[in-house]
Amino acid sequence: MLRPGRGLVYELLSRGAPEIGTRLHEHGWGETGMTPFGHSAPEFPSARRARGQYAVGGTGTLEFGSPLPQVLEGLAKGLAGQTVVDWGGTALRVDAVDVLAPPDFASGKAVLRTSTPVVMKGSGHNEHGERTTRQAWVLPTEPEFAAYFEANLRRKALTVGTDPDVSVQAITWVGPKRSFAVGKGHKPGAAVEAELHGAPETLRCIWSWGLGQANSAGFGWVIA
Repeated sequence: MLRPGRGLVYELLSRGAPEIGTRLHEHGWGETGMTPFGHSAPEFPSARRARGQYAVGGTGTLEFGSPLPQVLEGLAKGLAGQTVVDWGGTALRVDAVDVLAPPDFASGKAVLRTSTPVVMKGSGHNEHGERTTRQAWVLPTEPEFAAYFEANLRRKALTVGTDPDVSVQAITWVGPKRSFAVGKGHKPGAAVEAELHGAPETLRCIWSWGLGQANSAGFGWVIA
């Protein structure tokens, strides 16, 4: 469901801002080398639901986001004049392209909920402090999650040059565990709703980018 999104973003950037696409792909951005963009999964509200199957059919939406204006401009140019985009071999007809601005978050508080799972790696240490694995995916209900989640948000702020003093006040909802393959192996996680405090500009950047890791692969997409 999520696998084609990253490739599509780079394809659009190759048309609209090739130098930006190359830089992100080869080096990432800023001092952290993170890749500041995210995307949703295609959603079709009117499609008939069937247990165990992804609902497809009718009019739907596909969203892309980034805290970097130059990335958004490149995506817009890449989409200009396109009537069809390729989502992993499925042709999605482009009926309209809209721009959605982030909330202003003037109060310094944001309550964000994701439509796709948030994934985070933990320390990989056991109860004795010994490292046992490098693929220690932790769920929002596990003890290590909050600290690693907050550290990830601060690294994102550093990446794009905004105030890194952002904190997680509470995780107010956790969805069911889900796992998707987007490369080698599966990434497990769960959708969350989280209350964040920070500078308005930082919160706007996080809203545009996503929560947790692997946003460029479609994880942690924030519901507008």
